[in-house]
Amino acid sequence: MLSFHSIPSFGKGAIRRFPSNVSDVKQRAARHFEDVLQCAIPAFEGLFPNSHDEVVRILLFRLAEWHALAKLRIHTDDSLDLLSRATRCLGQQLRKFRDSTCSVFRTMELPGEIAARQRKSSNLNSAGAGTEPSKARPKAFNMQTYKLHALGDYVSSIKMFGTTDSYTTQIVCTHLH
Repeated sequence: MLSFHSIPSFGKGAIRRFPSNVSDVKQRAARHFEDVLQCAIPAFEGLFPNSHDEVVRILLFRLAEWHALAKLRIHTDDSLDLLSRATRCLGQQLRKFRDSTCSVFRTMELPGEIAARQRKSSNLNSAGAGTEPSKARPKAFNMQTYKLHALGDYVSSIKMFGTTDSYTTQIVCTHLH
């Protein structure tokens, strides 16, 4: 078993050294997620029992495959067909992960999530008094998110607007704030 922290950096600006606790990093940039995704298969290997390990490894591969195809700077009809197929395979593997792996493991909120929930709760209480420390709540894998729903729209969006590096929502976001 290999931890993210023990993975050496390589390439000039390619993969940077990982912090000791990857899941606890604040203010992540897109390149950090890409680095984690590119190194996830060896880092996750052996963390789960064999039957679940295979499901997780295939899911990580499908995520990396989909990301690599979606991020291409030039697309052809063939590359869009590959992305469409990769999207279907990713969806199938996500459902398999949800049904066969997530149902077996009981996951709980992380300390940061507990703290955020407590801050929100104390902000809702006008005085902030009377709030007692809460325990970690169970946390389930949720496939009913916009991010997962939107994966199916990537191919048509690329056909309509161009590759994902040719536009941004940043301009809209700055006007909204």
